[in-house]
Amino acid sequence: MELTIYQVDAFAPAVFQGNPAAVVPLDEWLPDQVLQNIAAENNLSETAYFVKRGDHYHLRWFTPAMEVRLCGHATLASAHILFNHLGVEVEKLVFETLGGQLVVAKAAAGYAMDFPTDFPKPYELTKTIQAATSGLNILNCALGTDDVLVQIDSAEALWAFQPDPALVAKIAGRGLILTAKGVDTDIASRCFYPNFGINEDPVTGSAHTLLTPYWAAVLGKTSISAVQGGSRQGYLQCNLNGERVSLGGQAQTYLQGTIWV
Repeated sequence: MELTIYQVDAFAPAVFQGNPAAVVPLDEWLPDQVLQNIAAENNLSETAYFVKRGDHYHLRWFTPAMEVRLCGHATLASAHILFNHLGVEVEKLVFETLGGQLVVAKAAAGYAMDFPTDFPKPYELTKTIQAATSGLNILNCALGTDDVLVQIDSAEALWAFQPDPALVAKIAGRGLILTAKGVDTDIASRCFYPNFGINEDPVTGSAHTLLTPYWAAVLGKTSISAVQGGSRQGYLQCNLNGERVSLGGQAQTYLQGTIWV
């Protein structure tokens, strides 16, 4: 069997920036183990698969280790492929996913994704979190559906931080979001998911469904510019619309190839 595969740099104004995602369009679903094996072979933070169902698309995401509930950058990458390589001409794309219905539309600069808001809850600064963030000046801690969010005192400390994946893996949930006020953007963040086979994710759209309402309360505004990543970074424009978050960004096609399975 031959499958077409694309690799897209998501939340990137140019190639070699943002977060790489693989996208594999399917006519029908393959066995889950095959989907997982392809994702492991790709060894990217996520591989996205979609199947057209009527006027919408069933979309799934796999890390090298497992299927995940919600992924922003691979959703953006999938929309980019549908709009730019597969000739889909609609005002907006509707994806049905484990994380609910997601909508992506073309925007003036790239794409705008409509995601459910993940409202933060107060969370205790546990010894496990303290051990994983040793050396950082922690200002606050919050809990989302999937992640623990830790606000620190400066973007400079954020960029310089060198985490121990074994310590981060002990934090309950999907992983750790470290965040601070930005320098050239409103906010800055880095995300670590060793339990999902991703020591650091360059740009995590789903994390910004939590970061957006968190920082909207801190900054007192609902439109927030964001940068995420360590050595490799990407950019988002986030807007809080009550129960929904709009995440805007660009995407660049890096490669197109063929898989034989």
